[in-house]
Amino acid sequence: MIRLKREIEVFDYAGEILKALPKGILLTTEAEDCINAMTIGWGTLGIEWGVPIFAAYIREGRFTNDLLQRTGDFTVCIPFGEKYAKAATKAIGICGSRSGRDADKLAQAGVTLVDADIVRPPAIKELPLTLECRTVFTQTQPIKNISDKFSKFYPQGVDSSNTGANEDPHVAYYGEILKAYIIEE
Repeated sequence: MIRLKREIEVFDYAGEILKALPKGILLTTEAEDCINAMTIGWGTLGIEWGVPIFAAYIREGRFTNDLLQRTGDFTVCIPFGEKYAKAATKAIGICGSRSGRDADKLAQAGVTLVDADIVRPPAIKELPLTLECRTVFTQTQPIKNISDKFSKFYPQGVDSSNTGANEDPHVAYYGEILKAYIIEE
C-alpha cells in the first residue's frame, strides 16, 4: 500500500491542532533504534526566530525526555478525520498510561509507522496530521517560578514513575517545524 503525504501549510491547520491538543496527541521520538511515543496534552504552536515552532513540555523523568536529549528530533502526530478515530483514541490511551522504558507502546497500540521525510522519528498513519520537528531550544521550567495556581501539577513526594502529575518539572522543547503533512492512502 502506497502512503502519500499531502504537504500542508501548518498554520492553515492551527485550529485543528490546538483543538486536538487538550484531548491528547502523540509526540514520537527515536534513538538507538528505540521508537517511543507519549501522549501530550500541553503544547504551543507559533513563530519564534522567524520560523514555525511547536513547543512541547515533557517532564524530566519521562523516557521521552531521555530520548529527546539524545537526538532532539520528534514528530507530532495528531488525530485528523474520522477514518482512524477509534485507533487514534486507543493509541493515545496506551501511550499516555505506560512508560516506553517498560513496554513497546506503539506495538501494543497496533499503529502503523510511516517513515518521516526529514527527521528520524516516524509518523503514525492513524494520527495522520504530522509535524516533523527539530529541537532548537530547551529550557527546564523551575517549579519555584510556577504560579501556586498550578502547584497541583507538581505534587512533592510523588516520584517520576507516576504517569500523571508528579514532582518533576517540565522541560520545554521548542521544535522548528521542518515539514507538515497529512498522511493519505
